[in-house]
Amino acid sequence: MVEATLTPERVQQMFCFQCEQTARGTGCTGKQGVCGKSAEVAGLEDQLTGAMIALSQGIVAGAAATAASDRAVMRGLFTCITNVDFDPASVQAAIDHVHAVKTAIAPFDTTPDFDMDALWNEGDEDVRSLKSLVLFGIRGTAAYAYHAAALGRSSRKVFDFFYKALAAIGSDTAADDLLVLVDEAGAVNLDCMAMLDEANTGTYGTPVPTIVPLTVEDGPFIVVTGHDLKDLEELLDQTDGTGVNVYTHGEMLPAHAYPELKRHPQLKGNFGTAWQNQQREFDNLPAPILWTTNCLMPPRKSYADRVWTTGVVDFPGCAHIDDTKGGAKDFSGVIDQAKRLGGYAEAQEFTGINGGHEVTCGFGHGSVLGVADKVIDAVKSGEIRHIFLVGGCDGAKPGRNYYTDFVKATPANSLVLTLACGKFRFNDLDLGTVVGLPRILDMGQCNDAYSAIQVAVALAKAFDCSVNELPLSIVLSWYEQKAVCVLLTLLHLGIKSIKLGPSLPAFVSPGVLDVLVKSYDIAPAGTVEDDLAGCLA
Repeated sequence: MVEATLTPERVQQMFCFQCEQTARGTGCTGKQGVCGKSAEVAGLEDQLTGAMIALSQGIVAGAAATAASDRAVMRGLFTCITNVDFDPASVQAAIDHVHAVKTAIAPFDTTPDFDMDALWNEGDEDVRSLKSLVLFGIRGTAAYAYHAAALGRSSRKVFDFFYKALAAIGSDTAADDLLVLVDEAGAVNLDCMAMLDEANTGTYGTPVPTIVPLTVEDGPFIVVTGHDLKDLEELLDQTDGTGVNVYTHGEMLPAHAYPELKRHPQLKGNFGTAWQNQQREFDNLPAPILWTTNCLMPPRKSYADRVWTTGVVDFPGCAHIDDTKGGAKDFSGVIDQAKRLGGYAEAQEFTGINGGHEVTCGFGHGSVLGVADKVIDAVKSGEIRHIFLVGGCDGAKPGRNYYTDFVKATPANSLVLTLACGKFRFNDLDLGTVVGLPRILDMGQCNDAYSAIQVAVALAKAFDCSVNELPLSIVLSWYEQKAVCVLLTLLHLGIKSIKLGPSLPAFVSPGVLDVLVKSYDIAPAGTVEDDLAGCLA
């Protein structure tokens, strides 16, 4: 049983086990988490979750949801994802806002906020595990709903499920009912990813295969990280004609493949690799860095004065660009700082983790399905022996070289589909081609797991078989809550034999893991040799 008290009077303790790098593989306690989040912020985020649970229980009981309650819960869930908000003042403001929304829609409801200690100290570890799985899953889904909302798309089904799931987490819900809720969370996330895919492609066009240089040109520039394409679009609009170049970082890399974004000539290339390397890569960088979503690490003093956050991302003492009502965000401060700093005096040639000077992106389902006949014929003829999906979150915990070694070991007559920031472990490798296609096909951000699903379903239909009968293996790395919701979607679809690593989630109890193993044959990543042999057997 967890021993942690998270009330404002005792903020010197915390308990958090929602991410892969959690301390000792069991949970972060004490004054600070491994991610750098303070016990005060962790406690406030628990209070925010408790406030959203109370609001949701009121709505499930009959109070009418509103646009304000939808947005408050969506933003609140996103705020609590790892590496998003480190600022106690902004989390407290979110709590106050949820309270105000609850008062507006149910003025006579005096139900107190749910105390998250009741969940962390739940005596039935399987119930605690299943509730945590649902909670962390909907936090990930909320991030995708947030990105879709920025582009004018929303789903009543998604918002209603947030209320339903939160209400169940704060209630005496049986394990069997929670298992049903876990499956529903996967189904709802699939719908949400489809909505976001439609929003992205409907706004910016269908991604096209694009070679992205890793060289940074001379002159002023801005690095943009996170996931929010709308923020990047507005920054590009505002840097047109200014002489300030823009470089992507991390999960923003796939932006180069969207026709409506790549038309801006100042969108030059990609800087750096995955989020966990930012403190080294941004050290003394002569340019500002804009965080549009999660993946923020506590900045070092050498570049803290050049950190800009926006949306739900916040860090004490760093510049923050507020949302606007009815208009674009004002990025003039970032642009002015880029001009003052001046960038590099001459071009800098950077490389990926494996020494490559460029990477390729843009192989979403639109591109891959466009050559589906070629892939299907190659599989039938044996030119393509196997297809691997190797992707997910990257992280700092030892053991992630497994994914680099695995991809290097894949046979020359195989394809490697990849997505999310885990690809930075190997996306600069030159593995050659097969049937005219690069062997590594970057499908996009973590939410673009939808693309991989669409490709798998199309192949299964072409071969008149189930996805599990295809010569397809899924090897996933996970770090935070968006990886959790993607995993729930894959399980909802009945996809089996997934390899998950580099370690299993601390919040999954032995009893729940047993269910996942027996029902889906899910297993932890082992050795490259054994896992690869199993995939090809």
